[in-house]
Amino acid sequence: MDGDVDIAAVAALVGEPARARMLLALADGRALPSSVLAQEAGVATSTASEHLARLLQARLLAVESWGRHRYYRLSGPEVASAVEALARLAPIVPVRSLRGSDRLRALRQARSCYDHLAGRLGVALMEALLRDGILDGGDGCFHREAAHLDRLCALGRDNDYRITIHGAVRLRAFGIDLRPAGRPLTVRYCVDWSEQRHHLAGGLGAALLARLLELDWIRRAPKGRALTVTPAGTAGLHEVFGILATRWHGGRAEPGPVARPAVD
Repeated sequence: MDGDVDIAAVAALVGEPARARMLLALADGRALPSSVLAQEAGVATSTASEHLARLLQARLLAVESWGRHRYYRLSGPEVASAVEALARLAPIVPVRSLRGSDRLRALRQARSCYDHLAGRLGVALMEALLRDGILDGGDGCFHREAAHLDRLCALGRDNDYRITIHGAVRLRAFGIDLRPAGRPLTVRYCVDWSEQRHHLAGGLGAALLARLLELDWIRRAPKGRALTVTPAGTAGLHEVFGILATRWHGGRAEPGPVARPAVD
């Protein structure tokens, strides 16, 4: 007959601070590379690899390869439930060092991805464009189980986004030239590495980022790819696109279909 379950073995794994921070970083369903998990845990990449190996061996994590990279995720909903239950019981950890966490938080909130907008703000803008019928052709989500050509942190290929007639009017009113040098803007997307939803890329994505910078709604950080939303940008993004500041300061929205109004 089977004996009692060994709760202590799992508790010992989760009880190590670096591994606990990794599990918390993955608790929202994302899949992240070891380099990002190392930053989350505040340890060296080599140390993170050792922790990840132990979590994989205990079947708390699963790993999958996308191109040359390996991404780690919680192995199932029961692990997520356990992490969530522990989080409700756990005391709040006092903040002792802000530099690393602030840098990662800033990149997640808003950053440039080549020449376009990414992070929570980039995903929120994509959601707004779909919700308001400015774009059509997808729902803004990365469906891992159904992905044929898409992969994490890469140029998306499964969806065919396009500007609607209503969207062309809205974009021109916002100051976007839809045919620079006589050629229509391309509409592409990327699978955002931190949000694992779609953000806008291509010519339209570049034009929107340039316009937001021109309006001083967002500003580039002195170093790195992080972007800062100005007070004027907070008001303007809400007024023009219906994006609340909590959307890029707070957590991710749950994946799901984006409702679209009828095209004018």
